[in-house]
Order: sequence, then C-alpha cells, then structure tokens
Amino acid sequence: MWRKYFGPDAIIYGIDIDPECIKYDGVAGAVRIGSQDDTAFLKSVVDEMGGVDIVLDDGSHRMSHLRVTLETLFGRLSDGGLYMIEDLHTAYWRDFGGGYRSRRNFFRYVGEVIADMHRWYHRHGVIHPAVSERCTGIHVHDSLVILEKGPVYPPVASQIGPEAPRRRA
Repeated sequence: MWRKYFGPDAIIYGIDIDPECIKYDGVAGAVRIGSQDDTAFLKSVVDEMGGVDIVLDDGSHRMSHLRVTLETLFGRLSDGGLYMIEDLHTAYWRDFGGGYRSRRNFFRYVGEVIADMHRWYHRHGVIHPAVSERCTGIHVHDSLVILEKGPVYPPVASQIGPEAPRRRA
C-alpha cells in the first residue's frame, strides 16, 4: 500500500518485533526486526535509511513505547517531516498502559507538548524539549495524532503606524 502511495523512488522501511515479518523484506520495502522501545535499534535503522521524512507509528500501541519512540525518532525526522501515531484509542485502555484520565494516557503527553509549544505565554518551562522545541503543529483526530517538525521561532509583535501600542504591566 505505501509503495503504491509514495511511488517507486520512496525509501520505505518497516519495523516489527515479530521475526516472521522478515519474509517481507525486499517485497515493497525493507523490513528490520526489533523493538520500538530499543532506542539504539531505532537510531540504527534511521542511520541505515539515510534520514527519515515520515514516521508512522503503528507499533505496540503501548503508552511507554509511544513516548520512547517519539522522543527517539522526532529529533531524527527531517524539517518539514511528519510524525504520525495511530490507534491511539488504546490510550484509554489499561491493558496498553493508559486509562481514562490516567497520567500515562498518551493524550496527556500530547497536551503537555501543546503547553510547551505555547511556552512564550506562560512561565512553567518546557516539559518535553526533545519534541516541543522542534514541533510546529499538532493535529489530533480520532485515534490519530500528527506532529509536524520544523524550526520554531518566538512570536514577534508587528507595528503598524507611527507608534506601537503600549501594554499594561
């Protein structure tokens, strides 16, 4: 499916923990066997690829794995790249390390990244710099989060007319 969508020139790698999946290596892309919470393994795959423009996390759906994978790969994603995490309904399931209103629910993490993105307007610092210092946008859909990567610039005030408006302290 991804080969058809991205075309013959795309470099496509799939990662799976199941050794049986190696039989698909070379079919429409490369397959590497390893765990998504193994940071050295993830880095080695991106190094082998020569970089990455799009990540689609359709792995274990475990809350702890989602965070490790995101914090490992987001920094290696190219500027203008997209990081997508699917099947996030599992964030509400205890069997996957989440739960409704649980502090481990991945949507809580996403909310903290949103607060980090707005650090210019509060004094509470940055919680997740590995992601938020290069995250330019977040899209949340049913069971899907998409993070955009690029340079982040502090906001500026523009002046129109001869005198800038004054702020009250």
